[in-house]
Amino acid sequence: MMRKRFIAGVVGVACLLAPAVGFAASAETYRQLGLFGDVFERVRTDYVEEVNDADLIENAINGMLTALDPHSRFLNAKNFQEMQVQTKGEFGGLGIEVTMENGLVKVISPIDDTPASRAGVQSGDLITLIDGEAVQGLNLEQAVERMRGPVDSTILITIQRAGVEQPIELKITRAVIKVRSVRARLEGDDIAYVRITSFTERTSDDLERSLKELLDKQGDKIKGVVLDLRNNPGGLLDQAVQVSDDFLDKGEVVSTRGRRPDSIQRFNARKGDIAANRPMVVLINSGSASASEIVAGALQDHRRAVLLGTRSFGKGSVQTIIPLGGQGAIRLTTARYYTPSGRSIQAKGIDPDILVEQAKIDRAASGQPRSEAELRGHLENPDDKNAGKPATGAAQPEPKAEPKAEPKPDQTTVPDPTAKPEAKPDGAAPAVTADGKEPEDYQLTRALDLLRGWRLLSEKPVAVN
Repeated sequence: MMRKRFIAGVVGVACLLAPAVGFAASAETYRQLGLFGDVFERVRTDYVEEVNDADLIENAINGMLTALDPHSRFLNAKNFQEMQVQTKGEFGGLGIEVTMENGLVKVISPIDDTPASRAGVQSGDLITLIDGEAVQGLNLEQAVERMRGPVDSTILITIQRAGVEQPIELKITRAVIKVRSVRARLEGDDIAYVRITSFTERTSDDLERSLKELLDKQGDKIKGVVLDLRNNPGGLLDQAVQVSDDFLDKGEVVSTRGRRPDSIQRFNARKGDIAANRPMVVLINSGSASASEIVAGALQDHRRAVLLGTRSFGKGSVQTIIPLGGQGAIRLTTARYYTPSGRSIQAKGIDPDILVEQAKIDRAASGQPRSEAELRGHLENPDDKNAGKPATGAAQPEPKAEPKAEPKPDQTTVPDPTAKPEAKPDGAAPAVTADGKEPEDYQLTRALDLLRGWRLLSEKPVAVN
C-alpha cells in the first residue's frame, strides 16, 4: 500500500511540473520575440535612411531560415510563383542552378543549351560581380533577382574559376529557358544514351517515350544503356522515384526520415523495367545532386547499374514547400533521404563503382572537390557507419572491368561534358576512337567500352567437356 501511495505521489508531482515547464519555455520564447520587436522598432525609427517594414520582416525571416542550412529559405509571392513555373520546365533567365558560398554565388550547374552554358559558365564558378556590382552582401534571392531580367537584355557577370588567376567577364543575353530535361540518342547502333539534365514534372514521361523510340527503332541491336546524370542539380522527388522505378522491377527506391512521424516515407518500385534488364552504366560527377543522387543510389544499391565517374555532390536532404496563404512560401528542410541499403549520403556523396575522371585534370588547381560538405551550415550525416555499403541480394551481375577506386579530394574536378580531353588520368595518352580521333567525352567513352565489353563477355561461347 505504501508503495502504491509513493508511485501515485511521484505521478502527481510530474503532472504538476509539466505545465510549469511548458509555461517557462513559452515565457522565454515570448521574451525573445519581444527582443525582436524592440530591434525592429529601433531600426525602423533610428536607421540612417528610411526603411520599408515589409523588407525588414522579409529579410528577418530569410535570416532565420538561411541560418538553419543552405537549402532552407523564404520565397516571397513573386519568387514562389517563379519557382512553380520552373518546376514545369520553362522560365526566364540565364539557365544556371546556383547556391551561396562564403557570400558569393556559386554555380552548381549550367543547364544544357541555355545562354549560360553557351557563354562558357562552368560548375564551380563563383560569381563575384553582376553588372559591375559586388555580390558580397546580397542574399541568394537578391542575387538571383539581379540576374533575371527581360528576354534579350544583356548582363555582364564576373566569375572566379579554380586554376584561373584573373577574373573572367562574360556578357550573356537573357532568354526564355525551356528545359528539355531528357535527351536520347544512339551511340553507334548498339548503345542507347540518355541524358537527364534536371527532374521536372515530365521527366519520367519523357524518359519512357525517348527510350521506347530508340528500342522500337533498333530492337535487339541495343545491348546496353548509358544514363547520364552528370551536372544534374536535382529537382522533384516524385520524378526521381519514377525514373528509378523505370529501371527496377521491385524493392525500395528511397526512404525519407525527419522529426515528424508523417515525414517517414518509403517509396517502392513496381514491376517493369523499360530497358528490359539490359546492362546499364550511370555517369555521375560532383555536379550530380539531390534527385539525381536518389536515382544513382537506388540503381547502385540494387546492383541494377554500374556507376562510373566521380563522387557526387552529397545533398541528402528533402525540402518541403509550405505555402503561406498568398504571402509566399517557405522552403524548409524537413527530412533526410536514405538509399535502399539505409545509407545517408548527406555531406558524403555517392562514390562511383569505377572512378573515372574527365580527361583534363589539374590536381594542383582543383583543390578540394565542390560538394555539400563545403557549404556553410550544411546538415551533418546522421550515421557514417552506413555510408558506402551497397545493398545485397539478387541483381544482375556486375562486370569485372576494374576494381573500385576511392576518389581522393585532390583528384576530383568538375568536368565539362562537352570539353575535348587533353590527357588521360595519371598521365596516360588520351583514348582514341577507331578512326584515330580523340573522343569528345572520355567518361562516356569508358562507359561505352564497358558496356560493349560486357556484351562480348556475355556472348562468348562456353566450352563443354
